[in-house]
Amino acid sequence: MNRVMATYVRVVDAVNHRIGRIMMYGVFVMMAILLWSSISKTFFLPSLWTLETAQFAMVAYYIMGGPYSIQLGSNVRMDLFYGSWSIRRRAWFDSFTVLFLIFYLGVLLYGGIGSTAYSLGHWGDEPIGFLSQIVGGFFTGGTDGAAEVIGRAERSPSAWRPYLWPIKTVMCFGIFLMLLQAVSELFKDIACLKGYEWGRQADVA
Repeated sequence: MNRVMATYVRVVDAVNHRIGRIMMYGVFVMMAILLWSSISKTFFLPSLWTLETAQFAMVAYYIMGGPYSIQLGSNVRMDLFYGSWSIRRRAWFDSFTVLFLIFYLGVLLYGGIGSTAYSLGHWGDEPIGFLSQIVGGFFTGGTDGAAEVIGRAERSPSAWRPYLWPIKTVMCFGIFLMLLQAVSELFKDIACLKGYEWGRQADVA
């Protein structure tokens, strides 16, 4: 297997494995938030922040754990014939269908960057250029320079009214990691089609 491809797979898999293992504990964060929500509604004044915070925690848990799920092959799929196929035939099929996933994640990431730029106060049509303007404004004028570019930030219409850019940034980062993991899976399928047994061969590539 190509050494560059093997290195890419090792690094991406290692990063997503560690993040995924950490995000497994996110379910306890959600449980704690919902437990406090129940306690506050029963014994104290209801907290305004609990419902949306639980939703944000759920999004982070799902999005950041997605790459690890892809890595383990535990994502949900319609399995009518796939389970009975040989490993090589599965690799042929996966190497084709993962291209659709890569395209979808690319479009999703572009839309996510646009939505994040919008949440930071940018109302134009060039979100990637806007993010570069924020970075440039920060380096030339510090936080004041970045604030001039950012403008009015988007907030939730709820009673709590939190800023939305933090969770949208997390979503973009999670989608980016899923995109990297999808490319890693494509490289594994290519290696399988070339006769490599990934678990052993990648260690000596």
